[in-house]
Amino acid sequence: MAEDNKDDQHETFEQAGAGASSTYPMQCSGLRKGGHVVIKGRPCKIVDMSTSKTGKHGHAKVHLVAVDIFTGKKLEDISPSTHNMDVPNVSRNEYQLLNIADGFLNLMDPDGNSKDDVKVPDTDLGREIEAGFDDGKDLMVTIISAMDEEQAVSVKEAPQGN
Repeated sequence: MAEDNKDDQHETFEQAGAGASSTYPMQCSGLRKGGHVVIKGRPCKIVDMSTSKTGKHGHAKVHLVAVDIFTGKKLEDISPSTHNMDVPNVSRNEYQLLNIADGFLNLMDPDGNSKDDVKVPDTDLGREIEAGFDDGKDLMVTIISAMDEEQAVSVKEAPQGN
């Protein structure tokens, strides 16, 4: 009888999504320029990296220079090449802009789901989105997401399907 119940207790984790981890570990030596890494708890894009020779204690060090993908702030880190660092799961998605209300973008994904929790960026991009919207243009906004943060990163006029 106890044998039968064993199978019922196996959990399966097949779907990624809300429950998926926002980061995954990667050995420092596996990181690459142009890739992503978490430095001081922030998702960053690696802009420069160098490796020092092994010292007398035998560990090569990796010096990372990276830029926060949301703030553009430069961050640096030095870590032994054999250590793991977190890499953020970064996704880019394109949405159609439906409306702008209370400083938030009202967006729709290709499947018709609405998304209205992304703020209008307080940058030239934000002004460009608002100006295009006010001109009645059909706009597509690219949203970058990582570690429970999201931000509009680009906008373009939607191709007209006539």
